[in-house]
Amino acid sequence: MLNQVRQVLPQLSPSEGRVAQWVLDHPKEAAGATLALVARECGTSEPTVLRFCRRVGLSGFRELGIRLTEALSHPVSYVHRDVCPDDSSSDAVLKVMDASIQSLIDMRANLSAMPIDQSVAILSKARQIAFGGLGASGHVARDACHKFFRLGIPCSTLVDTPMILQFAAIAQSSDVMVLLSHTGRWPEFATAARLATSRGATVIAITNPDSELARDASLVFPCQVIEDTSIYTPMSSRLAQLALLDALHVALALACGEPAADRLRISKDALHAQAV
Repeated sequence: MLNQVRQVLPQLSPSEGRVAQWVLDHPKEAAGATLALVARECGTSEPTVLRFCRRVGLSGFRELGIRLTEALSHPVSYVHRDVCPDDSSSDAVLKVMDASIQSLIDMRANLSAMPIDQSVAILSKARQIAFGGLGASGHVARDACHKFFRLGIPCSTLVDTPMILQFAAIAQSSDVMVLLSHTGRWPEFATAARLATSRGATVIAITNPDSELARDASLVFPCQVIEDTSIYTPMSSRLAQLALLDALHVALALACGEPAADRLRISKDALHAQAV
């Protein structure tokens, strides 16, 4: 919950920002406070506090107290942020599915702010593309590499910090690094972005827009963190990354035209011939 508040803080109005800052500075008090008390402490109105709650994705003020209480205590479950230990199997599955669907809806709503056309234009001229990620994002990087190389562009996967830093250090101006990080807080990622861009390479970051990585990248696809990654392995966030890269792959294939379509066909034909 506190991570969500920090992430939306730069986009809030001044009065909403005062509420956010007070919650960040006094999380224990905010968890048990009344709506009137929060408004008074922040020097604002009760409707402003309610607008703040909606801006951070809550249904209302009551949910703010619940989420803050959860954030300040040990999690009820390390399995999934929306699932409780006493949920039935069917309820748990439904909650996980709903969370995944919502993450895709949220990403779709932000597509207009994403540099899709710029990225496709740069990727279509790339000498090579390196997809970098750690942990769960490393699996997403591997999946992307598996798709993009079939368009005829040399691709590689970087799944540890030495590989990421070394690639950045020797990158060329026509190279593209695609760095995947839910939080963007790994300092090595920002270092790699600075190294690569200093050599003229393009760094595309799919990450938290308020992170140091986002500030140092050439192009940023803003992805808000849904799970608290200090507790949960990313699930919904990972699916959003996969869907975004799938969409970029399709857009790049269309931009590359018939040669890319031929390569996709030929690569599939090679598998069919092997199966026979």
